[in-house]
Amino acid sequence: MAFFDAIKREFRSVIEWENPKEEDLFYKWSDRGDEIKNASKLIVSPSQGAIFVYEGKIVAIFDKEGIFDIKTSNIPFITTLKKFMQFFESEHKTQFYFYRKNIVTDQKWGTISPIKYIDPLYKFPIELMAFGNYSFKIENPKKFFISFVGNKSVYTTLELKEIINARLSHTMGDFFAESKFSYVNLDENRDEIVEKLENKLQEEFLKFGLKLMDFRIEGTDFSSDTKKRIDKIADVEAAVYAAKRAGIDFKTLRELDALNDAARNEAGASGVFMGANVGNSLSLSMEKSLKSKEDPLERLKKLKKMYDLNLIEKEEFLRKKEMILKEL
Repeated sequence: MAFFDAIKREFRSVIEWENPKEEDLFYKWSDRGDEIKNASKLIVSPSQGAIFVYEGKIVAIFDKEGIFDIKTSNIPFITTLKKFMQFFESEHKTQFYFYRKNIVTDQKWGTISPIKYIDPLYKFPIELMAFGNYSFKIENPKKFFISFVGNKSVYTTLELKEIINARLSHTMGDFFAESKFSYVNLDENRDEIVEKLENKLQEEFLKFGLKLMDFRIEGTDFSSDTKKRIDKIADVEAAVYAAKRAGIDFKTLRELDALNDAARNEAGASGVFMGANVGNSLSLSMEKSLKSKEDPLERLKKLKKMYDLNLIEKEEFLRKKEMILKEL
């Protein structure tokens, strides 16, 4: 049977990539053991290209579709009678690799580990996760072949995705470390971020013979530690806004919060002691405010805002209100 199999291979005259799988980027035709002879025909279908490798070196690239005659003038390989008796095993290794030329779309990406950088606005550590998709095409088949394929019989998009995801995380980390985008304005500047990132990533893709197309960020998230930091900032900013609305400074607001917490604290003497100290400090601050030359009506309005914002208890509100009304 081996003898007849060899004869069958000897008369193999058509070289083509039959029924390519969707995930395949490169396919090694000669992996089946077929001999390549004088007068063979190479068939390159639309959206395909082919690379001819002789004795480990790329000697030709077929980047146009069509049918090509493989002759002794361009391939130094002829099966002789002597080789026939040796079942056509030749010391000259000749192979064809087919590759996809069309755009590979909707490739998912996601950061392997959090992207770490310092927020340029708030100056605290950020750990960002992101995900999205992209498209690409093989721009330089020779460069891609040397960088990734080598002696593999098949090279798929799944193998490439692992490498690209690692590159994405590294490049994005450098980008956010150098950029001026705080966590608070990531979403509103997403288009600008995508454009700048795509330009940086394009440089990496071109190094390996690929062209990046339609890069997108579909969503972002933060680590639990980052979320805690963000929540603290949000609480402080909300408190500052509340103080501004009430017409008091932030220090007075914090004293009011501490007094209310102490009043609700049922832990014992420590809560009472803290409440007394904070209360004394707050009383001095409020008394000073109440004795100011500000119009009593404006002071009443501020007092009412403080009460509406739950910054003071009802009893305190009524007591201070009575003090202001006595001045009228």
